[in-house]
Amino acid sequence: MLASQPSVSTLRRAHAVHPISAIQIEWSLWARDVEEELIPACRELGIGIVPYSPLGKGFLSSGPKLVQNLAESDYRKVFPRFQPEHVEKNKVIYERISKMAARKGCTPSQLALAWVHHQGDDVSPIPGTTRTEHFNENIGALSVKLTPEEMTELSDLADALPMKSTWKYADTPLVYEPNQPSLSYERV
Repeated sequence: MLASQPSVSTLRRAHAVHPISAIQIEWSLWARDVEEELIPACRELGIGIVPYSPLGKGFLSSGPKLVQNLAESDYRKVFPRFQPEHVEKNKVIYERISKMAARKGCTPSQLALAWVHHQGDDVSPIPGTTRTEHFNENIGALSVKLTPEEMTELSDLADALPMKSTWKYADTPLVYEPNQPSLSYERV
């Protein structure tokens, strides 16, 4: 059985009723809140991890340029990290990833995806793509080898420059309405 975006308590309750083989969650250099409790719980229970959006919904491939070119109907426009007031702050991590990728002879996408691949043998990321060249670039991430020092450098970079959003993995909206204002961080 597969679970998508469960909380730790939901995962444990579901797994007690019927073994969960894998969970699907957002996990990338800019979505790391799952590392606090959910990833350790999965590993404790022997549950595989299938990260979606390992490229930060495309931001870690294209940076601020992506946000500028989003169609008005693009679902990402509701996410706080894609709001104009956050893009300037968020581009810092993209620029640093780009510099490290250049040193390694790969693209920012490949470096960000390689970081997810290197999280463990129980991790199988599923990057989305709409173009053959991006698919091939994603496959190329499998050839990017990261040393423990490089993994630490990337993790430290992400920790030091967290994406300016408090979006949490269990808060994914169910429906996108193009005319809806950006999601709020406030809880009622």
